[in-house]
Formats: sequence, C-alpha cells, structure tokens
Amino acid sequence: MQTDALLHLNLNYRGGVSRRNFLQAAALGIGGSSLLSQFRLHAEDLKKEGRSCILLWLAGAPSQMETWDPKPGTPNGGETKKIQTQTSGVEIAHYWPKIAAAMNEIAVIRAMTGKEAAHERGTYHLHTGHRMLGIEKFPHFGSVVARELGDPQSDIPNFVSIGQTLSSGFLGVQVAPFIIDRPGMLPDNVTNTTPDLRQRRRLALLSQQEHEFAQAGAAALVKEQSELYQKANLMMTSPRLKAFQFDDEPAAMQEAYGKSQTGQGLLVARRLVEAGVPFVEVRSTGWDMHSSVFSSMTRRAPEVDQGLSQLLLDLKQRGLLEKTLVLCMGEFGRTPKINARSPAPGRDHWVRNFNLLMAGAGIKGGQVIGKTDDNGQEIIEDPVQVDDLFRSMCKAMRMDADMELHTPVGRPVRLVDGGAVINGLFG
Repeated sequence: MQTDALLHLNLNYRGGVSRRNFLQAAALGIGGSSLLSQFRLHAEDLKKEGRSCILLWLAGAPSQMETWDPKPGTPNGGETKKIQTQTSGVEIAHYWPKIAAAMNEIAVIRAMTGKEAAHERGTYHLHTGHRMLGIEKFPHFGSVVARELGDPQSDIPNFVSIGQTLSSGFLGVQVAPFIIDRPGMLPDNVTNTTPDLRQRRRLALLSQQEHEFAQAGAAALVKEQSELYQKANLMMTSPRLKAFQFDDEPAAMQEAYGKSQTGQGLLVARRLVEAGVPFVEVRSTGWDMHSSVFSSMTRRAPEVDQGLSQLLLDLKQRGLLEKTLVLCMGEFGRTPKINARSPAPGRDHWVRNFNLLMAGAGIKGGQVIGKTDDNGQEIIEDPVQVDDLFRSMCKAMRMDADMELHTPVGRPVRLVDGGAVINGLFG
C-alpha cells in the first residue's frame, strides 16, 4: 500500500510535489523524512535528466522555396532544383545534400504560419512565443529553459548564445544569455590576471560600496549584481571552461563541422551540451535575400548544410540526440513570387507560410508535416501556428507549457498562450 501510494504522487513541472499531496501520502503512513528524501531525489533526477536544446537561428529569414519546400518547374520555382533525401518521398532544395543524407533524423515543418513580417518583431515572436505588444519584454525561450532545467549553482552559464540574441526579459539577469562571438576561444574576461591579494582587496572595497548602495535603497539591484560577481568568479575557476575551446577536440572533428563561424559554433554547442548547458543558440547571418537569392544560397547554404548535418550525426553517435532538441529556423519566410530587382532578383518578407527543421528529444524523424500548394503561396494541409511550435518545444524539453511566469509587477502570464502540440511530431 505504501509503495503504491508513493508511485502515484503527482509531481509538478519543477519536479516538486504539492503540500496537499505530501500530507495525503503522509496520512497513508509514509515516513515524513523518508518521503521528503524521495521527493528530493526525484526532483533532482528530473533536473539532471540532461535535456538540452540547440537552436540554429538563420537570421534574416531563409526562403522556404530554397530550403525545405522547393517548387521547381512552377512560375515561382526559379533556379532552385529539388533532390531526394534518404527518406523515401521527401525532397528538399538541391543546396542541401548533407541534410538530405540525414533526413531520417529530421522532421520538416512545411506549414508554419506567422503574424510578424518585420525582422525585429518576427525575431521576438519566434524567440519568446509572444508578439511584441505592450510594455513587457518577454524572456527568450532559452532563459526559461535555463531557469527550469539549469543548475542555479552551475559554474558556467545555463544559456549560451554564439552571436547576438534576445534578452531574458523580465526573468532578469540570472538567466540572461552569455554571449560569445568567437567559437572555439575562451570568452573575454574569464582569465584572472590580477594577483590574489589585490583581487581580494578589490572585492572587499566592492563589498563596502555595495553595502552603502544597498543602504541607500538599492538592495535588490545590489543583490543581483553581487550574484553576478559570484557567478563570474566561479566561472573563472571552472574546469568546464574547456568546453568553449577546441584544445582537446580532434582536428578531424573540427574539419567535419567545417571551419565557418556557423560550423565551429555548432561544434561549441555540442561541447557545451556535453558539459551540461541546457540551452545553446548559434546565430547564422546573411539570410535576408531581397536580391541575388540564388547565388546567395550557393554561398550561405554549404556552411549550415555541413555543420548541422554533422551536429545531428555527432549527437546521435554520442547518445545525446534522444535528449537534445535541435531546431533550425528563422523569423519568417520569403515571398513565393520572385521580385523584379535588377540585375539579380530575390524574395521579400512573407509570413503566410514558411518552414523549419526539428530533430531529437523524442521527435519522429523522416517526416514532413504540412503542405503548401503547387506555387507555394497557400497552406493546404496541417497549418502550424507559433503557439503550436512552442507547445511542441516544451513537450520535447518536458516543460509545462502552461506554467505561469510573473512580470515585475506580479502579473501572471502563461509561457505559451494557446496552441496544441503539433500532431504526429513525436514518435
């Protein structure tokens, strides 16, 4: 009876248990201290399960016609051809031969639809799950992951971005992205070049100044700043700093990812996930192709094709793909109709339909979800809203999409406001 009751306790999304549930179990005769120990162990197991997310952000918005939904031979198809992938019946644009060879691990979402056709607003929407309305700055999804799945005592950040990204919004600096610009090199200012005695004197002086500042009414700000200094000090002495470098990474593996900024960034992302970082973003630029779209694709696609395909292979070989969500997307799509820019035409902003890739973390690979018409102008099967995407991301990360976040004034807002998990996405 006791064992059965323990097995049926309901844990919340943090791996905790409600007071009511605890008392009910205690009433059944479970020892209080033993029960509390079980709760703590179970909560720690959930926290340490090792779920991670790697977001490859294609800044500028890639064309769906030149990525995962080509339309050759149609008025809108342009110069882009299609190639068969390793998954029977799934074809993608010819710029992506290595992704084609990894398609059995990937789900293609061809029927995304959005509401923001400006870069800043679209980027905000696809990073936070919320539109840019009102005065509140919603947090990057990575900051929520860092808060929910990260170790608050970690000696390296729980959210790393290789390239610029959005902030943690109203969640605060404790889960803000740690931004690096040079993959494979130590972050700036993490090496202590000051003698220990002088460092201690400086910290003592800082502590005195902080005390005076707090007494003047800025206690909350001082507390936040003090915690940041403590984290910085931990990081400077952390053995896990080596995850940012390639000193112990075989040259052949570095070559496999490619020597581009994107390829090397994805290699750092794999190393950080191995080191226990729950969220890493890698930013690839140059996807805003209002002109020269076809020649630009021949330059931009190979870096992502090589790096992303190698990441998926590497994660799978290391046993990490099953608990790592991999996303590849931009802020919206591009017009199916080719514009008339001279001398080299391109495609403009478009939110009615676009596409993205998802892999790992329980997602069923080797499939396409959604369909557009022959000219790529309308979704004709299984449209996916941004809320649906974020609810699916939460499921992959085993996070509660309905959890409440609280703004600085205490107003509760849901992490995902609506939507449903994408039908058929998970195996």
